Amino acid sequence: MAERDGGRARRGGWALVTGGSKGIGAATAVALAGAGRDVLVHFGADRDGGERTVDACRSRGVDARLVGADLRETVEPLTEAIDDVGGLEVLVNNAGVTADGLAMSMSDEAFALTVRVNLTAAFALSRAAVRGMLRRRGGRIVNITSVVGLHGNAGQANYAASKAGLVGLTKTLAREVGRRGITVNAVAPGFIRTGMTEGVDDAGFLDRIPAGRLGAPEEVADVVSFLCSDEAGYVNGAVVQVDGGLFA
Repeated sequence: MAERDGGRARRGGWALVTGGSKGIGAATAVALAGAGRDVLVHFGADRDGGERTVDACRSRGVDARLVGADLRETVEPLTEAIDDVGGLEVLVNNAGVTADGLAMSMSDEAFALTVRVNLTAAFALSRAAVRGMLRRRGGRIVNITSVVGLHGNAGQANYAASKAGLVGLTKTLAREVGRRGITVNAVAPGFIRTGMTEGVDDAGFLDRIPAGRLGAPEEVADVVSFLCSDEAGYVNGAVVQVDGGLFA
């Protein structure tokens, strides 16, 4: 429920953003803070980046806390943080890794690692968050998938499978918990200027993007923030592509 704070609508309640130390995750954490959410900012290896995100969130007048966890191994520090703040109003499963290679030569570990971080961790955190949301009869979950999960990409069988799995998880959870005031949606970014696209030759694909440019993390974050708002209460089970028209 939104409340007024100094003349602006303050959403209130805690949000957890995984992979919040940079890129889309950092931009999303700051956007949610700007909407009045207190934020748990997760980082995997980049503590300095996570601290910068926390500082940026706090500058918006909310509480923010940094939580480290290696999602290749465990989500336990994050589930403990969820309990510590009394449950979540918002969960954004953003953390992701890549381990590219052609399917015929990809190792079992490269496949399993990518699925473990991108999909299994998202499932475990969604399960933990939903328990409190069900008691409060409300909440928002947004999973950051990818256009690769919808359309595939050579050399990314593991990444595409994990991101496609997030779509299936999103739609299934939306059906399971929608009657309790909880929405579960996904956002599928295209080519966004983040660490994952550093070194990519823009000229090779910019002519395929009607917008004629790569997207900014903040453009994805704004869509996520809307899906986490009261105004998006009737949007459930959706997959929103933020790709500049690449797959229009």
